[in-house]
Amino acid sequence: MKILAKDKNKLMLVFDIGSSNVSGALFWAQESGTPKIIFSATEAIKLEEKVDTDRFLLLTTQALGVVVNKIYKSGMGIPEEFFCVLSSPWHVSQTRIISLKKNTPFIFTAKLAEDLIKKEIGFFEEAHSSKTINIDAPNRTIELKNIKTILNGYETSDPLNKKIKELEMIVFISMGEEKVLKNIEDTIRKCFHFNQIRFSSFVLSSFTVVRDMHIQKENFLLLDIGGEVTSISMVKKNILKESITFPLGSNFLTRGVASDLGCSLNEAGSLISLLKDGHAEDRAVEKLSVSIEQLRKNWLKSFQESLANLSNDISIPATIYMTTAKNLSDFFCQTIKAEQFNQYTLTESKFEINFLDTPIFHGLAVFEDGVTREPNLIIDSIYINRFLIYSAMAGR
Repeated sequence: MKILAKDKNKLMLVFDIGSSNVSGALFWAQESGTPKIIFSATEAIKLEEKVDTDRFLLLTTQALGVVVNKIYKSGMGIPEEFFCVLSSPWHVSQTRIISLKKNTPFIFTAKLAEDLIKKEIGFFEEAHSSKTINIDAPNRTIELKNIKTILNGYETSDPLNKKIKELEMIVFISMGEEKVLKNIEDTIRKCFHFNQIRFSSFVLSSFTVVRDMHIQKENFLLLDIGGEVTSISMVKKNILKESITFPLGSNFLTRGVASDLGCSLNEAGSLISLLKDGHAEDRAVEKLSVSIEQLRKNWLKSFQESLANLSNDISIPATIYMTTAKNLSDFFCQTIKAEQFNQYTLTESKFEINFLDTPIFHGLAVFEDGVTREPNLIIDSIYINRFLIYSAMAGR
């Protein structure tokens, strides 16, 4: 490992784009691996009665513009590098296995690896083009991570120029719609000049950070409940195996209550908050409770079906690391814990849910006084600092 000079700390700018809000942070990437977040901003994506693809992209872009402007006006410095972390539905991702077996020995070279991966990216783009926002739109591969290389049945961290008969590479690939990525770049460019924005997926950043936080857990689920989409990713033996999404997020509750009670979206949101805090009026509690209970069942059904379709493995990990709006974390935790999922498939034990909130990251990031501590931005900053900046510079 190379020794880094003390003046290698860099000012970074990261944006986190989900389906309920857009956030951004300026942080110092430090050679210690601990980012120092000096400014952050978050803007909710306007909630509307129906989700229209083009309208949703416009509202998301507008929210991004507000965040970009706040960061620019903060006067905290000029970032050296720019990053953007995407949650569903702004990308599709998959872990893919590349296999090659020959009767006669062959040399595993960098050119062979490059050709095999390029071919696999083509297969991935063809298979998943229908899962992006617009089936007819061009796509861009934004992320490629070689998770593991196995030669002749043995994992190795130094595979090049070895003579082998069998090769297996486990790679993680993410892809985004070109129109979406271009909108993001153009919006940020209105305030900041840059040569490149490095895009990545929240599923890979959260997986990497959680894996290294809790190394004793080889098997776990990542559950990201956004505004419009819920994403579930399964990790087995510290490998990000599979991911699945379903189009019911936290906004599903607000729209459902508004429809059932015949009120506006704002009124529905207020009623849900009042019920959660125990302050709802008695005459509203019964009808509201009935509505929420049915919505809970609908979400849970989709959750169960997604888990059943996630893998052919005989068991689903019982440990869950969850990200969602803080005010709804208890609701979703109780929903999952109350369900006896064993009637649908086998789990290792009862679900153990860990909410990825600020306290769990204690010591992994530091903050300037007064900075709002947004969990997604903390995860993104740790991932970028530790795995995209200094690990690469140190040759790890």
